[in-house]
Amino acid sequence: MEKNIVKIENLSHRYGGPWAIRNINLVVNRVGVVGLLGANGAGKSTTMNILCGALRQTEGNVFIDGIDMAKHPVEAKKRIGFLPQVAPLHLDLTVDEYLIYCAQLRDIHPKKVQGALADVKERCGIGHFSKRLIGNLSGGYRQRVGIAQAIIHQPKLVVMDEPTNGLDPNQILEVRALIKDIAQERAVIVSTHILSEVQVLCREIKMVDAGKIVFSDTIEAFNNYIAPHSVLMRLDAPPPEEKLLAMPGVSRVEFLTGQRVRVYFNAEQYNANILTDHLIQASVRENWQLREFGPDKLALDEIFAHLSNYKK
Repeated sequence: MEKNIVKIENLSHRYGGPWAIRNINLVVNRVGVVGLLGANGAGKSTTMNILCGALRQTEGNVFIDGIDMAKHPVEAKKRIGFLPQVAPLHLDLTVDEYLIYCAQLRDIHPKKVQGALADVKERCGIGHFSKRLIGNLSGGYRQRVGIAQAIIHQPKLVVMDEPTNGLDPNQILEVRALIKDIAQERAVIVSTHILSEVQVLCREIKMVDAGKIVFSDTIEAFNNYIAPHSVLMRLDAPPPEEKLLAMPGVSRVEFLTGQRVRVYFNAEQYNANILTDHLIQASVRENWQLREFGPDKLALDEIFAHLSNYKK
């Protein structure tokens, strides 16, 4: 059976106090971009640092290409490329000097260093800056050099932390295109709190909140996420909020506009079919002029907010 590129089992960690992450389970079994989504402080950085072998977990297991990170850290790390939020660049070196240094750190055979250097410069579009000091490059090209050092040894997994942070709009587009290109041949995990980033880049999303996985599915499932235990109504003559709240089973009411209202119900007492019957009957009886009724598809920012407060 084919090995998973990444397998994380019941991963938990604490820094002497409460759990920073708790029982994280994650599998990546093919190439493409997986988004590790979450607000600041959600547990993304802790998870990434453990995944890359920079931090030893309190509990749980991490396997890279079938290799146990705790038991065989050197072999596991050979298969990983890492781009932290602040790229580990030496600004007083030229692009060539720095990437040769990184190739040596990655234990690439001396006879293969020049070939690896040429390949990675072409892939990242930085060949024309070979002799330029990194400190004299723009932010976008520095980030390209950072990505180059992460893939020079051709790892099976590349982990990137906020890869477009601090870049201008044109640079963001260029770096995203480069990430997509890299992900055609290897698994890439991108950690971010930017919704547009995952929307454009990712085939799957793993969302972390309060140290736990609260969503794990495809980008399509994320885009079509339905608010649990709620329905959406559009009424030409809506009743006052108090009248809806007084109906059996209704737990909360949210007017999105003057005519669009999201109605939440208590799932432990009433199911969606019963609430639907009550609302439609009331609309006909009291002439609310119902124009739309159905499940409630959330906007991206609403999905993020909902998942951040749900299942805690």
